[in-house]
Amino acid sequence: MKEEQVILVDEKDNQIGLMAKMEAHEKALLHRAFSVFIFNKNNELMLQQRALHKYHSPGLWTNTCCSHQREGETNLQAGKRRLEEEMGFVTSLTEKTSFIYKAPFDNGLTEHELDHIMVGYYESEPNINLDEVEDWKWMALDDIRKDMIVNPKLYTAWFKIIFEKFYDYINVNN
Repeated sequence: MKEEQVILVDEKDNQIGLMAKMEAHEKALLHRAFSVFIFNKNNELMLQQRALHKYHSPGLWTNTCCSHQREGETNLQAGKRRLEEEMGFVTSLTEKTSFIYKAPFDNGLTEHELDHIMVGYYESEPNINLDEVEDWKWMALDDIRKDMIVNPKLYTAWFKIIFEKFYDYINVNN
């Protein structure tokens, strides 16, 4: 099977090339990505715990789903595709903002992404893909914020960055 490719971009999100996902992470090259945040009617966020065999951040809690767009795919198409692949459902998504971050990992790989944040709503239980997701839960934003202070090592690097810098974009009460 051919390795998945990521879309290399400049700081303005203009595509400048394609590269194998692992190579882009090894070279810490800027590429397009997305993070999906799904809320319920109680303004609780659906968190996922990454599968224990993931090549980075295994077992850590993070936003509902995240991944990389494929060439020719819009941000919303990519978000819906990956939401169904990881969490087993589809819902409408709205793009909120985007930002660039860089996070090195202990295994020598680095996430250097232009991350598009999307928000949606869902009321049922997901049908998680155990190849991608270990567990899931609903959690209030204030409780996540408090737990990140007490237990920062339980959360992915990008989720902590998004939560700190873009809380107002993901808080649906604003």
